[in-house]
This record gives sequence, C-alpha cells and structure tokens, in this order.
Amino acid sequence: MKRKIITIDEAACTGCGLCIDACHEGALQLVHGKAKLVSDSYCDGLGACLPACPSDAIHIVEREAAPFDEAAVAAKQAAPTPPPLPCGCPGTMAKSISRPKTAAPDAAPVATAATPESRLTNWPVQIKLVPQNAPYLKNAALLIAADCTAFAYPDIHRRFMANKVTLIGCPKLDAGDYSEKLTAILQANDIRSLTVLRMEVPCCAGIANAAQQALVNSGKMIPWHVVTISTDGTILEE
Repeated sequence: MKRKIITIDEAACTGCGLCIDACHEGALQLVHGKAKLVSDSYCDGLGACLPACPSDAIHIVEREAAPFDEAAVAAKQAAPTPPPLPCGCPGTMAKSISRPKTAAPDAAPVATAATPESRLTNWPVQIKLVPQNAPYLKNAALLIAADCTAFAYPDIHRRFMANKVTLIGCPKLDAGDYSEKLTAILQANDIRSLTVLRMEVPCCAGIANAAQQALVNSGKMIPWHVVTISTDGTILEE
C-alpha cells in the first residue's frame, strides 16, 4: 500500500541519535553511525522524530510501504529491554566532550602529583564509526592516530590530543582503506590541520598513506605532518 512514511538523508545524518529517543514506536536505530528505519511496519508516518533532528535529515514521503502494525509495536514496547551490548548503538552516538583550552603542547609541563587529565574532545573515535558530518569536525584540528600509539607514547593526551579531534584506527587489522572515509570527512568539513601519529612498524605506513591520499582526493591544501613513534615510546620523526 502507498502511505506516508519517513525517509532519512544519510549524507545529512550526523549520527547524534536524538531521533532514536523521539521515536516511541522503536522504528529507528543507529547502524554504522547513521539513523536507519529498521521496519516500515513500525513507522506510523506521523513524524514525531522530525523536530528532534538537528540536521534536517528526516522527512515525510509518500511511497509503497507495509502498513503500520500497531499490535507489533505494542508487543515490542511491552517486551523487556535487553541490557545494552558493549558494541551497541549508544557507543556510536556522536558527541563533543567539553575540555578547557590548554597551553601549547610543547610548553613545559607543570610538576604535579595529580592524575593526568584526559584531553579527548569527541566520541566516537574509531575512524569507521565517526560520522563524516559530526558537529565536532567543523573547523577542527584533526589527529589521525594508529591505535598502538596511545600505548607506546605515554604523554599522548597532552602532547598530541590536546585541542584536537582524535580519530584512531589500525590499517593492518581493520578491513578496507581509510582514505575513502577520510576524504569524505575532509570534503564535508573545514579541517584546519591534520596530524598523523603512526608507529615505526612498516604496516603502520598505511594510516599515513590513507591520510595523504585523502588530501589528494579532497583537493584540500591544509597543513599536515606525520609523527613516527618507536616501539619503546620515543619520537623518531616529527
């Protein structure tokens, strides 16, 4: 049957997850950092989710769709809510983390016995999970780090992550090439600078190559450099 139902512009969706809470029928879920209509029969077509979307990514259209199944929705709402999985939707919701601006990374650290503070300013951090239109990417200084660098270099938060948006990945273990996702991020946002943090091991060259290819593909001329960390935690090249 032809009826009114929502449609989602995936390119405009930032993955904030606000529409998920607004949909009382449970018709929406976050899949790979984007809102998805999981079942036509769960959507009543009234559009309660539209006002919740900050990026105007949701609209009402008229198309062929399964009829709204009120009984199935009621049964779904009555079912006990399972505990969230560690890899479930809440972990992919894009959010900014407020941090005070810090001194320049090369400034001498102040001696203190306090626990070092986190400098992470965004979530998620995995390259493949970050929505290309996440609000925190606008006019950002970007750090693209191989995930082993956080364990090898003890001062990564103060020295490299402070005042930057951090994206991490492993070119050896993750399937696919990061250059396509990084190209989309560069094209969609006014990135101010790009720092690549890699390990000295040969396989880690992939993350630097992907960043360089993304710069070429996007046509963006922005300051960028690569920092290489040794396996014993020292900076080899900067």
